Formats: sequence, C-alpha cells, structure tokens
Amino acid sequence: MVKFFLGVIVGILISFFFIWVGGGAFVKKVGEGLTDTGKKMEVMEEVIQKERDEAWKGVKKKLTKEGEIQKKTQ
Repeated sequence: MVKFFLGVIVGILISFFFIWVGGGAFVKKVGEGLTDTGKKMEVMEEVIQKERDEAWKGVKKKLTKEGEIQKKTQ
C-alpha cells in the first residue's frame, strides 16, 4: 500500500515537473535530440558489426591455415 501511494506521489511530481519545464515543447526538443543520438548509434553499430565480421574472418583464416600446417607436419 505504501508503494502504491509513493508511486502516485512520484507520478504527480513528474507530471508537475513536465508542465513546469515546458510541456510539449520540451518533449519535442528532447525527442529531436534522442533521434539524432539514435542515428549516430545506428552508424556506430554498423561499423562495429563490419569490424567484428572482418576480425572473425581473419581468425577463421588463421585457424584454418594453422590447422592445415599442423595436419601436414603430423
């Protein structure tokens, strides 16, 4: 019961802060900033994925080359 009332009070405070800060204009401004950040993160994820794939290909190549050399020497 205490958690419920605490949640209601926190919700009221958040609503008051939202209206006090600027309402819809504030949300729009924050949303634009988050959109830009999201686009930057997508680009970074693509770069990381490409580098990971290239690194994995190199590891596979090295493992297969070493495996072939070990098989030939045995």
